[in-house]
Amino acid sequence: MSDFTIAQISDIHCGSPQFVPSLLERTIVELNDLEPDVVIVSGDLTNAGFRGEFEEAKGYLDRIECERMIVIPGNHDSRNVGYVHFEEMWGDRSSELHHKGVSIIAVDSTEPDLDHGVVGRGLYPWIERTFRETENYLRVFVLHHHLLPIPRTGRERNIVHDAGDTLETLANANVHLVLSGHKHVPYAWRIENMFVVNTGTVSTTRLRGKTKPCYNVIEASPERVTVFRKYPFHDRDAIIAFDPSTYEYEKDHSLLGAEVLGDGAV
Repeated sequence: MSDFTIAQISDIHCGSPQFVPSLLERTIVELNDLEPDVVIVSGDLTNAGFRGEFEEAKGYLDRIECERMIVIPGNHDSRNVGYVHFEEMWGDRSSELHHKGVSIIAVDSTEPDLDHGVVGRGLYPWIERTFRETENYLRVFVLHHHLLPIPRTGRERNIVHDAGDTLETLANANVHLVLSGHKHVPYAWRIENMFVVNTGTVSTTRLRGKTKPCYNVIEASPERVTVFRKYPFHDRDAIIAFDPSTYEYEKDHSLLGAEVLGDGAV
């Protein structure tokens, strides 16, 4: 049994023509049944950053029965000065949480009206210091944009502009797990001793290839961390698992390939 459970949903896109309310409603039911220690919403709550879209998203997220929630904006939320509505409803655009041996830092990687992301050199010292000064067995970093390219997502245009410096900062801070969204395609990489995991869109049909709406569930203990991909209305699959002390890991290449490439992938 895990000591700590994280649920990560992303790319809700309220206001989009492709938004499917039943998917988000089902996910909320599943999260409330799961009773995770923390729910992370990693950006793109809206389609265009308009106030009405934020109000719709907040109406859904307020139904999640979790004491600890981390919400950060995505690039769509920073369109049309949408970040002012985000701040009014959720407060700071970056945050930290330390609970039961798990440290989580989540940052706003967006820039107004631009699709690309940046973490920014002003945050590097804070990220390293915060992770190093806290007693923990698992260190998790969250941002909307992805730090590494995701296979089968088309031309790479929106990777974090300071990805190299950010990855070095996270490596120096001994971060175990990086969670992001943005491209709507789930995937998992290992780079040095970090496991970089992308989730898909949870509640839209803005899907690439044969991917399906999904979200992540992470079950963690000092001995093992397992990342599951959960499909609303359906089962979950383990995509990657690792020991946070030795960094030994297992990755389901066939599952990742099947999701991205289709049947018969190797």
